[in-house]
Amino acid sequence: MMEEVLAWILEKNPDLPEPPTEDEDLIGGRLIDSLAFLEFIYLLEQLTGSPISLQEVTVEDFRTLARIEKRFFGAAAEPQRSASA
Repeated sequence: MMEEVLAWILEKNPDLPEPPTEDEDLIGGRLIDSLAFLEFIYLLEQLTGSPISLQEVTVEDFRTLARIEKRFFGAAAEPQRSASA
């Protein structure tokens, strides 16, 4: 699934000389900017098969590829609670 995440980042940033490293700051480096952020959330929802509650995540959850993998795809991925919970 991380291949799809990386492909999305590369598609949005065609001028990148090389793919970002797993610890590269995607937000600070503007590889995921505010205009594309909701589209990125939608991609993650499609890949994980579950909705992402914006009240339950922080920008740090999206800062690096390593953090994205741990938060949304890792064995320790935190389940999303429903809004009614």
